[in-house]
Amino acid sequence: MSTSSTQPVARADDAAMVEALRAGDEDAFVELIRAHHSVVLRVAMTYVSSRALADEVVQETWLGVLSGLDRFHGRCSLKTWIFKIASNIARTRAVREGGRRPCSALISADARTEPSVDPDRFFPADHPRFPGRWARAPLAWQIPEERLLESETRDVIHEAVELLPAAQRLVITLRDIEGWSADDACRALELTEGDQRVLLHRARCRVRDALQRHLSPAEPS
Repeated sequence: MSTSSTQPVARADDAAMVEALRAGDEDAFVELIRAHHSVVLRVAMTYVSSRALADEVVQETWLGVLSGLDRFHGRCSLKTWIFKIASNIARTRAVREGGRRPCSALISADARTEPSVDPDRFFPADHPRFPGRWARAPLAWQIPEERLLESETRDVIHEAVELLPAAQRLVITLRDIEGWSADDACRALELTEGDQRVLLHRARCRVRDALQRHLSPAEPS
């Protein structure tokens, strides 16, 4: 389905959710938290230095969402607005606590220039169907779909994502797990398009390498 056909639906859903929240619908608020809580927490963990501080940022974020509903005018999606609030609160808390640098500052100079794997493995960023996606998989990956879906393989993917550096983990979560567009991720996290692309590329490389180790046959002893 095209973006043009899905965006009005998303905006209509946002409007209905905001209307319910303004009316004090507690069930709607619980639904909103369930949909976005885990990623809001990851936004917080990207900026602050401890889980305790991150939990405080999350609580402040949801309070900020409720108190700021009258300022939501639908110029961006509701999820982008929420994560913008989260990143602003987390960044302020990090400065106050002398904590981490902003997400965009977590990329070293060599990360911007040195690819972590052969770039030929990936489609170019302007590919019409699969921008930045894996162009080919190792021969060992040509296996029945059932194995790719088995719980052990899903656990490998989950663990690989959890072990990523915070900024990479957040970007791949938004883009590949939550299905955000590059523009939404950049706006919510205040990243340049180039920095977002670097973080996503390196995150995908690490997850791919973990999958390759898992799915490739063991070397004979």
